[in-house]
Amino acid sequence: MKTEIRTEVAQLWQIAWPVLIGQLATVGMSVADVAMTGHLSAQDLAAVALGASLWSIILVTVMGVMISVNAVVAHEVGAAALDKVPHIMRQAMWMGLGVGTVACILLNLSTIVFDYLQLEPFVQAKATEFVRVISIGMPAFAMYRALYSYTTSLNHTKPVMVIALMGLAFNIVVNWLFIYGKWGFPQLGSTGCAIATGIGMWLMLAAMIWWTHRAAAYKQTFPFTHREAPKWSEIRSMLRIGLPIGVTYFAEVSAFCAVGLLVARFGVVAISANQIALNFSSLVFMIPMSLGIALTTRVSQTLGEKDVVKARFISWTGVSVSLIFAVVSATLMTLFRHQVAAAYTSDPAVQTVAANLLLLAAIFQLSDAAQVTLSCALRGYKVTRVPMFIHIMAFYGFALPIGAILGLSPSWFPWSPAQPMEAAGFWIGLVLGLTVAAILLGIFLHRLSVAKIAYDTHKPA
Repeated sequence: MKTEIRTEVAQLWQIAWPVLIGQLATVGMSVADVAMTGHLSAQDLAAVALGASLWSIILVTVMGVMISVNAVVAHEVGAAALDKVPHIMRQAMWMGLGVGTVACILLNLSTIVFDYLQLEPFVQAKATEFVRVISIGMPAFAMYRALYSYTTSLNHTKPVMVIALMGLAFNIVVNWLFIYGKWGFPQLGSTGCAIATGIGMWLMLAAMIWWTHRAAAYKQTFPFTHREAPKWSEIRSMLRIGLPIGVTYFAEVSAFCAVGLLVARFGVVAISANQIALNFSSLVFMIPMSLGIALTTRVSQTLGEKDVVKARFISWTGVSVSLIFAVVSATLMTLFRHQVAAAYTSDPAVQTVAANLLLLAAIFQLSDAAQVTLSCALRGYKVTRVPMFIHIMAFYGFALPIGAILGLSPSWFPWSPAQPMEAAGFWIGLVLGLTVAAILLGIFLHRLSVAKIAYDTHKPA
């Protein structure tokens, strides 16, 4: 058994480590945005924080919808039906174009939220401009994620890493030019971040298409040999898997972003500190997320091979590895939270509040790591609706209501704290919500995988 575990961990890590570097580079763009604007002014940092709240909700929802491509393609790879993959990918690209366009429209409409937050006029104007400029990259991002899922399903994750690193380098350079107005470029502050990210998304899509065209690994499954009209029946079958994942991602990220919007009433310091804690937590989250992506691929391929016993073994091995990483990350986050806060901003008040929030972020590392890998294992089984309902209940039934009571201390609620706990109260609610999600997802994966094995054992030959 130990040999089997070591072998599976090695296979998971072989897929996951380039994905991890790619994910870190992608999130690094947001880290660069926050850190670079944070050293310009608190107002520009607040604008990026608010704009990124809306951008992140739509972006991650699109990412969730497009993950369905991974499950579908990986099943065909496991079943050795590679001839089906090019057609699936042509339809996936049409789906990405449609999903990305809708997301772009929704992102622009969502700026109306800022009208109800009692923001400083300058911060509101800059946040709105940030959202409108960055939305130009949304169609490219959706199609890029289709190709991202395609190459991951084939166990080729190197392009994900290389292209993301190139995107990060581009983002940092263009940020530097436009945020601070270097080399004769206009000083645009937070808007400069949006320009860099929006253009960068289109360049990453172009790079991925070029890579799949040039590399020999895609020769047998290359999707762009000819044009093909969209077929709604096939796009709909992928959306049946992807939309619940998108809603799941929306429930989680919108809960975090809602906290950012609700904290806005407590001023620029609270907004900035909350964004720092959220941004760094997102960076650390990429480790279990990357393992989860590898886990979806491995479980999907194994179920394509009709080996349900091995699929269960792979699922729980992946969850266990993720939890080990979570223990390490929680420890490091606790020990170095003050240094992390100082790296983001030179404002002492923001540093103090951010360090306190990072301590709470360290606490939920275990439950966060567990829930994401459990969800990804279930996606390998092409089961997405039950996890969707679990996440909606966990975040909107537990995390946000409890966070609002602790953070806002409403006078009408009999068990509110004497004084509002502000951002810390909301983060305590998030800790509880993530814990509920992890427990329920674990129970569901156990029952589903056992039921699959029982059915396979007793089905007629």
